[in-house]
Amino acid sequence: MSARQRVRTMVEARWFQTAVVGLILVNAVVLGLETSPGIMETRGRLLRTLDLGILGLFVLELLLRVYAHRSEFFRDPWNWFDTVIVGIALLPASGPFAVLRVLRVLRVLRLLSVVPSLRHVVAGLFRALPGMMSILFLVALLLYVSSVMATTLFSGSSPHYFGDLPTSLFTLFQIATADGWGSIAKDVMEHQPMAWTFFVAFVLVSTLVALNLFIAVAVEALEQDSDLPEDSGGRTAEAGPGPGGDGPGGQAQLLAELRALRAEVRELRAERQGVG
Repeated sequence: MSARQRVRTMVEARWFQTAVVGLILVNAVVLGLETSPGIMETRGRLLRTLDLGILGLFVLELLLRVYAHRSEFFRDPWNWFDTVIVGIALLPASGPFAVLRVLRVLRVLRLLSVVPSLRHVVAGLFRALPGMMSILFLVALLLYVSSVMATTLFSGSSPHYFGDLPTSLFTLFQIATADGWGSIAKDVMEHQPMAWTFFVAFVLVSTLVALNLFIAVAVEALEQDSDLPEDSGGRTAEAGPGPGGDGPGGQAQLLAELRALRAEVRELRAERQGVG
């Protein structure tokens, strides 16, 4: 084996991926401890040293993967995600870039690319975006129509909630999130007792129906994504070629196809011999 092949075997090994997950979790704990002024006074230097050391290991890991996979590394969107996350952490934390220091916590999001089950969830959510956008448009249309109706019906009795269209939009959005909608409804019902019918209907449609539609679209997308075949890197076949696309998982699939072709050839030969 060449040096590149040995490095590739190492970065695709399970123990290597487990070590990366461990580093991400340790980094998450360190970043959380750095938010405590008391801990930073006593252990600040140690935490900063750990943070820099883990960042260096992340950079080394990316360099090893680039060396092992070469151009294949940049064909996988998850590798671009890892590169951007680590690149943000390398920006200077002083001067005009000081505000970007808070973005260091994004390194924890590397768990999304390392853990296969999380990759499935994210891929399913991206697959559900078209359906979710349709539902969002439906909810926005419902919110607008309801705001016009509420402004017309309740602007005189509750101007601080429904005085104009923007105020009604905000109030109904608050009601849709189930944030104190009962108190708003009671305030309006003091002047218009039958107003409860409007609020109950709006809550049922906007909260229960819309939420269930979102959940249904997301679950369907996750089920479709879980049915797709995976390569050795844990990525679905539709995600395009990844660094591990020609690894053990791809070889196993090729062998299975070859066995199926051989079985078909044997059946054809047997049929021809029977006819002869």
